[in-house]
Amino acid sequence: MQGAVTGLKPFTSVAVLRIVEESSRGIRSGRDVIDRVLVSTDSKHYAGIAQEYGAETPFLRPVAISGDTSGDYEWIKHALDWLQDNEGYQPEYLVHLRPTTPFREVSYIESAIETIRNEDKATALRSLHEMCQSSYKTFEIEDGYIKTVFLRSSDIESANRPRQEFRITYDANGYVDVIKTSYVIENKKVHGDHVIGYITPCAFEVDAQEDFEYLEYLISKNPEYATRLFKREG
Repeated sequence: MQGAVTGLKPFTSVAVLRIVEESSRGIRSGRDVIDRVLVSTDSKHYAGIAQEYGAETPFLRPVAISGDTSGDYEWIKHALDWLQDNEGYQPEYLVHLRPTTPFREVSYIESAIETIRNEDKATALRSLHEMCQSSYKTFEIEDGYIKTVFLRSSDIESANRPRQEFRITYDANGYVDVIKTSYVIENKKVHGDHVIGYITPCAFEVDAQEDFEYLEYLISKNPEYATRLFKREG
C-alpha cells in the first residue's frame, strides 16, 4: 500500500493528500500507482473545488494548523490520524505533490515511487533541480556589507571564481516528494536524515499572485499542462 501527498497552498493553507493504494500489478507496470485523491483543507470552498476535480474531502483540517506559518508535519499527522481512526489503515508511503508546482510529467512521479521503494534505508525522497548558479557563489548582507554565505567572509574574491570550479547545488522544487508513513509516525518529523535527492526538470513554482499570469501564458502555449494529472469530473 502506498500513499501520495499533495500540498496545495495557492493563497491560504490548503493541502492535497493523494493516497496511493497500489496493486502488485500497478507497482510492476509503473502505471495507475495513484488511485485515490484526498484533499486536506480548512476551507469548505476549496473542498468543493477539489470534489469537482474528482478528489475526496472526508474531513476539514483544523484552523489551528492551517495558517501561513503551519508546517507540513501538522497536516500530514492530522490526515494520517484521521485515516487510522476512521478507516483503520495507514498508507505505506505518502507522495507529496505541492500544487504550487503545478506542471509535472507523470513518469517522474512513478519513477520517484519506484526509487524509494528500492532504497530500504531512505527516510524520504525529495525532488531537486540544479541551481543556475552554485550556492557557493551567493552572498548575504550584514550591517550593510556583503559576506559570502558558506565561508562567512567579507573578502568576497573567492566567490568570483568561474562557476565551473564550484560544486553543483540544488533547489528543492516541490515536483514530487515521497515520505515514509512509518518514519513520520515514529519520529514526528517528515523527511529525516536519509533523504534521496531525486533530480527532475527545472520546475516552475507559484509563489505570488503575478506568477499566475505566467502560468496562464504557459498553459496557452501548452494546453496539455492543464489536464496532464487531473481531469475535471463530468
